[in-house]
Amino acid sequence: MEAVALRRGETAPELIEKPRPDPDPGEVLVRTLRVGVDGTDHEVIAGRHGELPADDDHLVLGHEAVGVVADPNGTDLREGDLVVPTVRRPPADGPTEWFERGQPDMAPPDETVERGISGAHGFMSEYFTSPTEYLVTIPDSLAKWGFLVEPVSISEKALELAEASRSAFDWRPESAIVLGNGSLGLLTLAMLDDRFERTYCLGRRDRPDPTIDVIEDLGATYVDSRQTPVSEIPDVHEPMDLVYEATGYAKHAFESVGALAPNGVAALLGVPDSWTFEVDGGDLHRELVMTNKALVGSVNSGRRHFEAATETLSDMPAWLLDDLVTGSYDVSEFEQAFEDDETTIKTAVKFHTQ
Repeated sequence: MEAVALRRGETAPELIEKPRPDPDPGEVLVRTLRVGVDGTDHEVIAGRHGELPADDDHLVLGHEAVGVVADPNGTDLREGDLVVPTVRRPPADGPTEWFERGQPDMAPPDETVERGISGAHGFMSEYFTSPTEYLVTIPDSLAKWGFLVEPVSISEKALELAEASRSAFDWRPESAIVLGNGSLGLLTLAMLDDRFERTYCLGRRDRPDPTIDVIEDLGATYVDSRQTPVSEIPDVHEPMDLVYEATGYAKHAFESVGALAPNGVAALLGVPDSWTFEVDGGDLHRELVMTNKALVGSVNSGRRHFEAATETLSDMPAWLLDDLVTGSYDVSEFEQAFEDDETTIKTAVKFHTQ
């Protein structure tokens, strides 16, 4: 079968041939439909994130996937079921307590592997196998868009953690800003549309631009960080009850504290490179304490977040998904899915039709 993989020591993915996998007991064989490409894939390719499986010379890419059960292999799933795989799996030496609790998304990085990212092959191949507990069934209506369940699940978890941090009092948020106008930021902005009275999205693009069009079509306000940095948002716009950081720009994590309204919360999702810079630690500490603000970090997502994401994605307007996915390419043209220019928002690689 064909697969898109990154070979050890290389800086670009290539199309390779691999044997079609056979499912072990408790596993099913899945025929892949589409696999999304996101910033994490580019970081893996650039060598800034993740690692290859220890016993192999390549990593099959892809962690955002949707497929159809081809062989149920005696499990409770049925042939033809549409499924989305979760990302985290137990490490080679067996499940840790986080898997036993059913919370692999809360495991430290050294107690899990992530398919298509770190230590385990991903889903960007014609077929893949998976234990059923790591597959979430979705409705047939999402066959075209099912690869977006995974990124939406990331935001489901982050927003859950942010709201939980405010659950000790009667929190009545009205304003929210998403830092980052990539595909994850835009999906999150759509999720916030019915939760907040006023929404904003920060980016660094010039008009005309398709992401700005999406932001404004969602009824949100575009904030150009070159004109209004995060630290000036409260003065130019308003203090924010929620800041959702999806840029990986390390200064934003600290600037978010000042951008928050009293009792606000910032959810941090970006993974920055190492960077040393000066921060007024005393001012930061005082601001968090005296105005009851919170910072929460979030990575990956659990099964319940995938299930919630399925409902959320089903409710998103068709125009948004059409505008968001700017390219879906056959595996023979997979290189185009990894190209990035001013017109690209979200791309996917196609393997089979349902």
